[in-house]
Parts: sequence; C-alpha cells; structure tokens
Amino acid sequence: MSDEPESVMLQLLRQMRAEMGDMRADIGDIRSTMATKDDLADLRSEVHSLRDDVASDMLVARKETSDQIAGLRRAVMEYHTSVIGHGSIISDLEARVRRVEQHLDLPALDLR
Repeated sequence: MSDEPESVMLQLLRQMRAEMGDMRADIGDIRSTMATKDDLADLRSEVHSLRDDVASDMLVARKETSDQIAGLRRAVMEYHTSVIGHGSIISDLEARVRRVEQHLDLPALDLR
C-alpha cells in the first residue's frame, strides 16, 4: 500500500462494518432467546387449560360452600326451634308451680 493517509470515508465505512457485525451478533442472540409462534401457541393452550381448571375448582368450591351454609342454616334452625320449645316448656312449668303455690297458699319463691 502507499503512504497516503486513509480517507475519512474509508475509516467511517470500516467503523460501520464493525458496528454492523456487532449488531448482527446481538440480533442473533435476540433470535435465539425469542419465543417462536409454536412456543406462544403452546403457552396459550396451557393458559386456557389452567383457566378452565381454575374455573372448575371455583365452581366446586362454591358448591361445597353453599352446601356448608345450607347445613349450618339447618342446624341453627333446629337449635332455635329446640330452644324455643324448651322455653315454652319452662314457661308452662313456672305457670303450674305458681298455681300450685297459690292453691296451697305457699309464699312465692322469687329466685330472680
């Protein structure tokens, strides 16, 4: 080669070539890590499957919860009916004791 100074244009072209080589390597790295359409389709089907599973589990949980609530309501109603029934019996017994006390002229015991 000659002793002439390199032209500025030639220097710029060489720098551009080096930078383009670096960019090609970067693009290659990006392509190797990118998901393909098939990968996305698989992911989409997995998401749909998971969503269906979650929806099914939620329906089962809702049904079980509804059944538990219905059972609890039934138990509370039975208890309430029983307590009211016992209250009626106690009230009837108190009335009978008062009548016996009055009939025998006994002093009333006020335990309240």
